[in-house]
Amino acid sequence: KWIETSWFTGKSALVTAAEYTLKRADGLKAFLYDGRIEIDNNAAENAIRPNVLGRKNWLFSFSEAGAKANAICLSLAETAKSNGIDFYEYLKKLLMDLPNLDIHQSNDVLEQYMPWSKNIQETCGSK
Repeated sequence: KWIETSWFTGKSALVTAAEYTLKRADGLKAFLYDGRIEIDNNAAENAIRPNVLGRKNWLFSFSEAGAKANAICLSLAETAKSNGIDFYEYLKKLLMDLPNLDIHQSNDVLEQYMPWSKNIQETCGSK
């Protein structure tokens, strides 16, 4: 309310902040209208922090294929972690089982190896 009724002039940091806030007011107030929306994105920020800290190292993937492989590995690791899976055990299982399966024949085969599947939860769940 204060920002909406205040009269700012010039090019100060306060003017810039007020303009930023007013332009994004609907998005900033979205959590007030939908209880499923978090007031902040701290959980998402904390989840990606390890990846962000190492991003300078990943600039040197040397190719698009290397960068894509890196993204796949990081996605696997974070998805396993968010599902309570021991990533090392999960990766071992994937590398041991998947080469021996016809994963292109049926999506059901791959579904059994997703971190949220009962099979993976039982064999690779964190202890």
